[in-house]
Parts: sequence; structure tokens; C-alpha cells
Amino acid sequence: MGNRFASGKNAISECDRCGQRFKLKVLRTEIIKTKNYNLLVCPPCWDPDHPQLQLGMYPVDDPQALRNPRPDRSYVASGLDTLGYPGQGSRDIQWGWYPVGGASQFDVALTPNYLVGVTSDGTGKVTVS
Repeated sequence: MGNRFASGKNAISECDRCGQRFKLKVLRTEIIKTKNYNLLVCPPCWDPDHPQLQLGMYPVDDPQALRNPRPDRSYVASGLDTLGYPGQGSRDIQWGWYPVGGASQFDVALTPNYLVGVTSDGTGKVTVS
């Protein structure tokens, strides 16, 4: 008994996407969202099945909340510093950019500035307040 199909080594076919002619062996099967739609496309038209298209197909367990959370008491327990501001707590953050610290002379009470810029020019240390 012979083969059911011809070998197709010299067969010519069209790309299902762009319509150009290619050898049948060159065309590849297009798969979209893990489904074979029986499309044969040329190498320039072929797109691999992107994993981002499969979102929602598989269950994802990514919990965001904690079961028995406890409040952060280190901010209150740290007490106040010498200027009367909360200090050494978990949320005691200093930030700033030029000018260093970002607080001006008018809003010192609102945004206290303890930052000091330190730089070096190779000969010694220079401190800018």
C-alpha cells in the first residue's frame, strides 16, 4: 500500500496571511492562544504564540493581603527628637534634591530638613548644608 499523500518536496503554496508564493515545506502553522487554526504562513508573517495572550486561561493565586496584620508601632514608640519631631521610626524618611533637603527657610516647620550633602573633589571632603 502506498502513501496517502505526495511528498510535496517541490510543491508551491500561498501564505494564508500575505498571499505570496512559497514552497510548501517553508510555510509554518500559525497557532493563536494555543489553538491551531490551520493557517500556513510564511516565515516573515509567522508570529510565535505569545504568552501574554494566554492571560486568564490558567488560574493564578497571588494574594495581596495578610491574614492577621499588626499595626506598625515603631513610629509612635520611637518618641520625639530634640526638635519635637518624631524620630527614628519606620516612616521617618528624609528626601530631597537640589537644594539638598528641599525645605526652604519658610517651611522648616512643615518639612524638617536634616539632610547634608557630602561630596569629594579628590583633595579633601567638602560638606554642603
